[in-house]
Formats: sequence, structure tokens, C-alpha cells
Amino acid sequence: MRITAWLAALGLIASCMTASAAPGAAEARGIDNVGLRSVAGWLRTHGANGFLGADVADAIGIRRGAAEEPLPARQRGFRNDEVLRIAQIPADEGRDFVLFMVQQPDDQVFFYFSTVREGLKKAFVSIPSKNLVAPLERYEAERNFRSELLYWEDKAATR
Repeated sequence: MRITAWLAALGLIASCMTASAAPGAAEARGIDNVGLRSVAGWLRTHGANGFLGADVADAIGIRRGAAEEPLPARQRGFRNDEVLRIAQIPADEGRDFVLFMVQQPDDQVFFYFSTVREGLKKAFVSIPSKNLVAPLERYEAERNFRSELLYWEDKAATR
């Protein structure tokens, strides 16, 4: 199944897990914010023009105008073995988000929605073959998000 179909599955989400504060979360968020700023700056400069579907934006909670069917975005994607990773930021600099998507070969797509100011906001997994979208547990979400952030920081530093 294509990633666009998986993104469309997000339209089914009424609410998603919100990353909540835990002991040490403020310190980790500060480190994440530096990395997110770095990745967002790199995507602004080196990202390709693309878009984030309106249904995905609505499901995640990204505000958009009535005329903004898809949201213009700057994006990059890389495939390692059978894993496809995509990072997106808004093309409109008045908005603040960084979205990481990770498509696994086992029919799972992970989404990590963050802002440069606040860090990880929501994380969930889509399993298209089961028409399922589920929030990730906080610990798993934070751990996987930091792993993705490190992946994209490395790309930003070497490309």
C-alpha cells in the first residue's frame, strides 16, 4: 500500500496521544528543540516542495484555512533497506511543526508530530491492512521520536 493511503487513514483519528510531561521532560525538550530547529532549517533550505494532505493536517490538529486543501510543505525522504523515512515542515514560516513519518516493511507507518517550540506533541502508528490507527505509549513515542530526530539531525549535518 502506498504511503498516501496510510496518510489518508489518519483522517479516521478523532484524537491522538499527546506527549505529556514527565520528570526530566523539560531538559529533554530543550535538547529536542535544538535538534528540531536544526532539522527544520535544513528542510527549509534543502527540502523539496510537497504537501501535507488536509485530512492528515486535520487529524493531527494543524490549523488550516478553508482554501488550503493540502498544506504546502518542504520535505525530504530517504529509504534505507525497506524503511522509508519522510520529514516535513510547513512551507509557510508562520506555522511551526515538524512531522516525521516512518514506513516499515511490516505494514506499519509511524507518525511523530512535533513543534520546534514544544517538541513531541503526538505519536501514533497506522496499520493500513487492518484499517487501524492507534496512539503510541508515551515512553515508546518519546524513545522512537528521539531516534528519528537523531536520524534527521545526521542527515542535516551530512548533506
